[in-house]
This record gives sequence, C-alpha cells and structure tokens, in this order.
Amino acid sequence: MHLQLALKSRLLKSIGIFLHVSGAARSSGRPEVLGVGFVVRSVREVFDESGAAGRLRVPVAAWRWATGTGLVPVADVGPGRWSRAVVEAADPEAVRAALRCIDAGTAADRLTEALGVPLPIPRPRVTASGIGHLVRAGLLVYLGGDPQFPDVHVDQVAALARRRDLPALLDRHVPLGPEQAAVRLGVRRTDFDQVVRLGWITPVGSVTVDYRRQGEVTTVPLYDAQEIALLEVIRPSVEWRAVRTVAAGRRSPLGALTPHAPAGDWVFLAEVARIARAGRAAVVNWRRRHDDFPDPVAGTDMHPQFDCRAVVAWLLAHDKIEILTGPTIATLVLAEVGGASHRFRLDDPWLDLADDAGGEDTLSGWSTDEAADTMAALAAGEFGAVLRRLAAPGAGPLAVPGEVRVIDRFRSGSGGLRLTLAWPAGLRGTAAPGPAGGVVRHGVAYAGSGEACVCAHHGCGGVVPVSWCAEHGDAVGPVLEWHPAAGSAAPICPNRVASRPHGVGQTGRPDG
Repeated sequence: MHLQLALKSRLLKSIGIFLHVSGAARSSGRPEVLGVGFVVRSVREVFDESGAAGRLRVPVAAWRWATGTGLVPVADVGPGRWSRAVVEAADPEAVRAALRCIDAGTAADRLTEALGVPLPIPRPRVTASGIGHLVRAGLLVYLGGDPQFPDVHVDQVAALARRRDLPALLDRHVPLGPEQAAVRLGVRRTDFDQVVRLGWITPVGSVTVDYRRQGEVTTVPLYDAQEIALLEVIRPSVEWRAVRTVAAGRRSPLGALTPHAPAGDWVFLAEVARIARAGRAAVVNWRRRHDDFPDPVAGTDMHPQFDCRAVVAWLLAHDKIEILTGPTIATLVLAEVGGASHRFRLDDPWLDLADDAGGEDTLSGWSTDEAADTMAALAAGEFGAVLRRLAAPGAGPLAVPGEVRVIDRFRSGSGGLRLTLAWPAGLRGTAAPGPAGGVVRHGVAYAGSGEACVCAHHGCGGVVPVSWCAEHGDAVGPVLEWHPAAGSAAPICPNRVASRPHGVGQTGRPDG
C-alpha cells in the first residue's frame, strides 16, 4: 500500500498534482489521502545578460552588443535586467549575426594605424590596455574577455578610427606610463623624470605589471596624457627644443630648475597671460567678466596668485588654449652617394621650397650634435648627399638624387642645435613609397645627345642647365621632362611639346 501511494505521488507531481496526507497518517504509518491539489510552476520573468543570452541561445557578447547598439531595448526592469517580454521579442538570428568581435591587441593596432604610419607626431602606439580605458570611457562596448584588455566590436573600432578627433580622445581618456609619457612629450625618459621631480605632473593612477619571467611584480605609475600634451603650453619659459634635442649622455636642461613649493603650483596673472599667449590686460578682463574664473589662492589684491591646474582647466573650457597635437617633426633618410642610408629627425622644421628649378630648397630644424655630425659627414663629398626620403609638414614625400649640403649650424643659448640643409631645386623629386625612399620622378632639362652639353650631369640622367650651354642654355629655352630614376618607372608629363627635332624624347612641363 505504501509503495502504491508513493508511485502515485510521484506520477501526480510530475504532472503538477500533489497529494495531501494527514500528519496522523504519517505518524501512524497508515496512508490516508485527504485531497488532491494542483501546482502552478513558477515562470522566470526577469533575466540578466547571461540569462537573456541563454534564453535566446546566443553568446553573451552578442547580447551585450545588441543592447549597446539598440538592436534590443534597454534594460526595462533595472540596471542589467530585462523582462521576459523584451527578451522573447528579440530576434536571435539578428542578435547573433550582429556580433563581429576582435581582441584588444588587434583593436589597438588598428587605432595606431589610423593615427598615421609613421606616427605623425611623437606619440606612443595605442596599447591593448588603452582599449580598456576607451571601453571604460564609453567609447567602445565591452564584449568580453579581461576587462583590462577587452574584446570589442570591429565596426565600432573602425568608426572610432575615422574620427578626426581621435588624437584628442586618446589624450583625454588613455593615461600613459613613464616611457609612453616621454614619447608623447618628445623627450628622453630621463627628461620626463625631471618633469616629475619638478612637480609639474603627478600620477593619476597605477598599474601592476607581473614580469613572470623575472619573477617580480612592479607597480608602474600612470600619468594624464592631456596634462603631458599641455606641458609645453603651461611651461612657456622652458626651451623645449633644447630639451628635445639634447644629446644622449648629456645632462637634461631641466636638471638646473628648482621644483615649485610643496604648497602648490601657483602662478601670477602675468604667467597666466604667457600661458594663454595674451596680454595681462586680457586676463584681467577675463577675470572681471567671467564669474567662474578661479579665485586667488595666495598673493595680494594687487598681485594675486592662482592655482595653475585650475587656471589651465578654465582656459581649456573657454577655448583660450588648445591641446597641442605634439611637436612638429621632419624625418629624413640621408645617404652618401652610393652609400648606406641613415634616418634622422629634425624638430620644429622649416621647409622652404624654391619657385623655379634654378633656385635652392632649404630645410632647417633642431637636431642633436651626433645627428648633425653624421649628416655633415654624409654631405661632405664632392657630390653632396642623397636625400632618399623627406617627410615634413606641409609637403608630400620628397627625394633628391644628390648635392644635398649642410649650410648652417646654429646653437642657442640653452644648448639647442639648429641645422640647415640645402639642395638645388631642379633636383627635387617625389619620393618612392616605403621607408627606403628614392626618387620616383623629378623635373630636369632634357639632355639630348650630350656632345655639346656643359651642364652638370647626374647619375639619374638629369642635368642642371646653365645659361651658356649650347643644348640647354637660355637661347634654346629648355623644357623639363618627368623621367625615371634609378630604374624606377615614372609617367611622362602629358603636356608634351608638339614640335620637336626628330629623335628627341617626350617632353613637357614639370607642373604637368
């Protein structure tokens, strides 16, 4: 009897029916069924992201992306919680198809590429940890993986890479370690250590790095990239060119400066004016007209002092200053004629291109002593140096097949060295793509037979015409031709001269 009742109970429970058995019957061991009831099983009405993804049988990352992009409604029950109606109304196939996930390292490489190759300013590469900071800033949706190195959506990374304010976004949201900070400022690591010693910048956080191979854990300080980018603006009295061009092994020009008082970094109105590159009267006017201008923290009524950070924040908010993208630089690949190539960098470059082929181009910029000595040695030969590739602001990649010379070396009072290079404008050409460079094409006078030519000839086949040359002098009015150099193919200018002697090659103007 007991066995039969137990079997019936299990059967009825399986279909949602249960038996009521009296307590006396249970204590006496005699079965006594008092009644039969019905049970309504509880139904799940609220889902978190894992439950919602499980209900739709899609990856959790797919549900996160769907919620982050509006493919499904926002959480309607509470933070991170959706009702049953919202979850079941979602299209599983659409949610699953929308997911296109990449890891943080790949995303970082794509943002670095978007900044420019090579990087247009002294700027560190975007790292995988930087992607984590962009996620926490709300610029990317977290799809899974380690929160410090998260997986993100490839389309969202591509959209971020297309933004023109990408450098400013990175400065605002991605802190930098000491090595990265030195690169961002365009100085040596020892020079950045001096910046920290002076109290001009302080850490905003830290990260623990586990060097498993060395068996040690190191805490690395993190610095605000926006503060680093503003250092050159905030400290106008520092000759940053000299700091950036100091030779390796030399003492930093910042080493002779005294840290500001521990009480704070305070500035007078005159210093605020220098930061804003305005007159003192303009700053006084801003203070009088704007109620939110920072209050003085020290000084007197006639000579008030202000907290430097508060003043800079106000100037930024009111568009009185802007974050520098970084020091402008020129990179050049220089070589002795027929020799190996060497890469150099010039800070704050000035490129002056002549208007005609008979003039001279010049390039000047701040350099290190070692680099200046090497460039001078390369250009010391009879035919000067070869400029295989020059990348400078405001001009396309340039190359010169020879006759590049160092014409001036100027040293400032603080030790910075400014170098000037020059070459015949008639030999200036377009550089080949890639880091090695080399002339793709340039405008030169057509050489003809060469029997009566007294012009200066070059290995690429071009000449620099002189007025008394029978073939290319002023009397014959030479035309210029796009021609290949060093075996590289180059197009002929379409503006060809219709009438020319038999046997003369295709010619045209250099600006064609």
